[in-house]
Amino acid sequence: MSTATRITVSALVNKPVAHVWKIWTEPAHIMLWNAASADWHCPASTNDLRAGGFFSSTMAARDGSSSFDFGGVYDDVQLHKRIAYTLGDGRTCEILFAEEHGGTRVVESFDAESQNPVEMQRGGWQAILDRFKKHAEQQD
Repeated sequence: MSTATRITVSALVNKPVAHVWKIWTEPAHIMLWNAASADWHCPASTNDLRAGGFFSSTMAARDGSSSFDFGGVYDDVQLHKRIAYTLGDGRTCEILFAEEHGGTRVVESFDAESQNPVEMQRGGWQAILDRFKKHAEQQD
C-alpha cells in the first residue's frame, strides 16, 4: 500500500465525453499531446485499454538528450467514466471523466514519486493535461 502524497490535476475540456475519451486513449492522439512542454514529445505509444492491459508511452526530449518510457497496467476501465492504473514502480493513478457544463471534466489523481518536489510534479502533469485539452478541443 502506498503512503505517497496524492496529487490531483484537472481540466474542463469543451467537448463531449465520448470525444474526450477517444483522444485520451488512442495512441495516434496520445503521441500528439503527451508532453509537458514543446521541447519534449511522445514518439511512441501503445495502449491495451482493459483491466489487466498494458500501456506505454515514450517521452523524449526533441533534441535527443533524454528519453524514458512511462507505462503500467490498467486496474479498472469504465467506458467514458474511469481509468485506474498501476505504474511499474507501484504508484497508482486514477482518471475520472464527467460531463460538466456541456463539456467534460477530466480529473487525474496520482501518487507522487519521491525524487522531485510535489509542486514540480503537479506542474508537469497539469501541463500535459493542458496540452491534452488544447489538442482535444482542436479535433473534430
